[in-house]
Amino acid sequence: MSKPIVAIVGRPNVGKSTLFNMLAGERIAIVKDTPGVTRDRIYADVSWLNYQFTIMDTGGIEPKSDDQMLCHMKEQAEMAIEMADVVLFLVDVQQGVVDADYGVADMLRKAQKKVILVVNKVDHFDKWMPDVYEFYNLGIGEPYPVSAVGKLGIGEMLDELTALFPENTEEEEDDRPRVAVIGKPNVGKSSIINKLLGENRVIVSDVAGTTRDAIDTAVTWEEKEYVFIDTAGLRRKSKIKEEIERYSILRTVSAVERADVVVLVIDATEGVTEQDAKIAGIAHDRGRGVIIAVNKWDAVEKDNHSVKNYTNEIRNVLSFMPYAEILFISARTGQRLPKLFELLDVVIQNQQLRVATGVLNEILAEAVAMQQPPSDKGRRLKIFYMTQVGIKPPTFVVFVNDKRLMHFSYTRYLENKIREAFGFGGTSLRFLVRERKEK
Repeated sequence: MSKPIVAIVGRPNVGKSTLFNMLAGERIAIVKDTPGVTRDRIYADVSWLNYQFTIMDTGGIEPKSDDQMLCHMKEQAEMAIEMADVVLFLVDVQQGVVDADYGVADMLRKAQKKVILVVNKVDHFDKWMPDVYEFYNLGIGEPYPVSAVGKLGIGEMLDELTALFPENTEEEEDDRPRVAVIGKPNVGKSSIINKLLGENRVIVSDVAGTTRDAIDTAVTWEEKEYVFIDTAGLRRKSKIKEEIERYSILRTVSAVERADVVVLVIDATEGVTEQDAKIAGIAHDRGRGVIIAVNKWDAVEKDNHSVKNYTNEIRNVLSFMPYAEILFISARTGQRLPKLFELLDVVIQNQQLRVATGVLNEILAEAVAMQQPPSDKGRRLKIFYMTQVGIKPPTFVVFVNDKRLMHFSYTRYLENKIREAFGFGGTSLRFLVRERKEK
């Protein structure tokens, strides 16, 4: 079951981004944690007690504004509300109830979503509590006073939030592989699925933004059924292009959460862009299997070095996912599309591959013999043993004498040795370092 999604909405300057960054545990709006992925992330994974969920930040909503940018931000906030399981409606106690708050409240009532009314900037409860009660007038429910800056009242708010999450009921068993097709607008995501289906089930147009929702489509290939999730594109307008790129990930995050493997579609005629890296980072962060499909390959003038040069460019821009499989295709002609299913099966198998502890430690011993672990100030790293503890993605625990000595470069070295032995193509590997006292 995918993580619940929580949208933070409200008019401008009520502290939405401050609350978002506080819940995320870092200033995500100005910090990039994956090489090659642009900043200004508007989603983050959050843990509270035994709950895991995804929060989404949104632009300020001005319900009655005619300004093009503000109208667009309202449209994107409506999209976030539609996707969300629960909405945090943020207001400002120090400004009191204003007309825009009533407008946002009307939007939420029409959306018929579960809503928690959060009254922010209550820095001193004794001083501001009488003003908190004014927000009952919005008709949204009980107001919860918090201070995002001072981290006051956050625990009570999160307790109420998690209580509203959907019941984690057992869903009907569906073992069909789920494939999310993601990428920038107008790179051919819907065209690929339609070619596989042999019919125009998904609307295809040369205008970016034709697909409005994530669409699940069953595709059968050689008597095996797959579920393809086509993600939304958004209209591009020159004045708001940057804002659109910022919000184009909303549905992508939701689709990736539900997928086993992600197919990142790149337009061969445009090359690999920073926006492609941002979208790829969503799949990488969540440990999904990844296939990079370079579409419109038939429209590119080629020579004997075209594939090699383009592959090098992809590896350079998407350097944080060297494990991703790459396939050059054409949705228009169907070129190499059958190969996509072969790669899907390989990546799915690799995501679920388990390696016996004994075999792992044979590889570990050989790796350590070939390259000694690092040392610092006379103290050398000792690696006692390694074991695999999970799949999707394959996850390994390495037991050492001092995890501070386990340098990133040596972890990468061990990863490369494991990949030499078992491949693990198309899937990331995760390593957890644990300390163990020497006997």
